[in-house]
Amino acid sequence: MEYIRVTKENLEKEHICCAISNNKDVQVSSKKAWLADRFDEGLVFLKSTERGKCFIEYIPAENAWVPIKAEGYMYIDCLWVSGSFKGHGYSNDLLNACIEDSKEKGKKGLCILAAAKKKPFLADPKFLKHKGFIVCDEADNGIQLWYLPLAADAEKPQFRECAKHPHIEEKGYVLYYTSQCPFNAKYVPVLEQTAVEHAIPFHAIHIESREEAQNAPTPVTNYALFHNGKYITNEQMNEKKFLLLVNA
Repeated sequence: MEYIRVTKENLEKEHICCAISNNKDVQVSSKKAWLADRFDEGLVFLKSTERGKCFIEYIPAENAWVPIKAEGYMYIDCLWVSGSFKGHGYSNDLLNACIEDSKEKGKKGLCILAAAKKKPFLADPKFLKHKGFIVCDEADNGIQLWYLPLAADAEKPQFRECAKHPHIEEKGYVLYYTSQCPFNAKYVPVLEQTAVEHAIPFHAIHIESREEAQNAPTPVTNYALFHNGKYITNEQMNEKKFLLLVNA
């Protein structure tokens, strides 16, 4: 397998793996706009030269859009290998590339979000454990922070206090989201329209800066749905899934 690093220079012509290839599609344009602003902050997007979901996206933890304390670490936004790419060792290739890059940059280690049981759009805990990652913190909603130390004296990363006990005061359905995930550009408006049509109390909060993300009331910032103050899920929803949840 050959890999290519997406940069400012080739961003417009490269397929970004997790969304359709048409640059005019709102999902693609929103994600690429978000990426373009992150490259100067040290973000790395390494992907297969073939089209499909086979890539890793990581950034210095100080610049990560998650509420963690992990100075000197590299934070993995996403490691995604699926479909026909699974089972060929590509996850190992991508993670190893991240590890080597982090060592060259003098990082203390890597960290990533997961859960004790695999959740949608989060890393597979079995794979992380196999690769030597360890749980270093856990929020009340079961979202865990895993880390792989690269230095013997590396201090463990941890969640910021605002994310350890995910809860908000606002009633109804409240969605926190960022433009990091391309699908949000399509599905958040779908939920907003569905809520209007069915008179469902719903408020979408678009996190638009690193500072906002690092002070969010949830470990997962790219998509976190609350209901009457309680965290519900990080799984993105279409109209059908949302109505099933509301009517459950």
